[in-house]
Amino acid sequence: MGVARNHGTSCVASSHDVTCGAPIWIGKGLTCYCFKTKGLCQRICITLTPVQKERLNRLKHRMKIYFDPSRSDHQEALRALWYTTYPDQELQGLVSDQWKEMGWQGRDPSTDFRGAGFISLENLLFFAKTFSTSFQRLVKKQGGKRATWEYPFAVAGVNVTFMLIQMLDLDSMKRTFVRSVFLQMLADNQWAFDLLYCVAFVVMDKQWLEKNATYMDFNDVLRSTRAQLEKELLMDEVLRIEDMPSYTLLC
Repeated sequence: MGVARNHGTSCVASSHDVTCGAPIWIGKGLTCYCFKTKGLCQRICITLTPVQKERLNRLKHRMKIYFDPSRSDHQEALRALWYTTYPDQELQGLVSDQWKEMGWQGRDPSTDFRGAGFISLENLLFFAKTFSTSFQRLVKKQGGKRATWEYPFAVAGVNVTFMLIQMLDLDSMKRTFVRSVFLQMLADNQWAFDLLYCVAFVVMDKQWLEKNATYMDFNDVLRSTRAQLEKELLMDEVLRIEDMPSYTLLC
């Protein structure tokens, strides 16, 4: 997949931050989209390769899987999350007061996956295994001046997944600049969504601390997190998730 970002492209914009003009087809399989951002026209050219199509379809499939507490693989993923988070604590059961310690709303974490499905559990598990130091710091609410009424870690993680799904709009026919940039990253790395999730979580926690937020401010923090991620994804020098400035927050 090839991407070109051209500033000053001739196009007519209807309003800020929306597509301006119809897609321009350039050659076989190559489409260019024109966008209006901060008063400037930009153009991104994309072509879906077989590898990218396969990875995008796989990600869309993951997004559509509901968490099913009766499925053995879903049960094992939940147990894996527990023992990755608390390796020295024996889990009493998939329904237990222990889960509240991780930041689930009740004794049964399966009821909290309704907003984002099984992929939100996969995201949490990926974060725990890939960036264990950062994950543990957030679970234990280490660093910074913490509010008396903190955000529940696990439920916040599900909300971060849902926010990313909305931001990237991957299951839609719409073509946004952020979506197209992410598709390039997905072409280069099949775990781009999971990596972006980890970045999003640490950005959210950083925003939380900077705003001296409490639980009632969580939605505002999530909105500012999305704005920060979109800003970084649109930077010219950011071609991979690892190039995002906030990636350095991950230990």
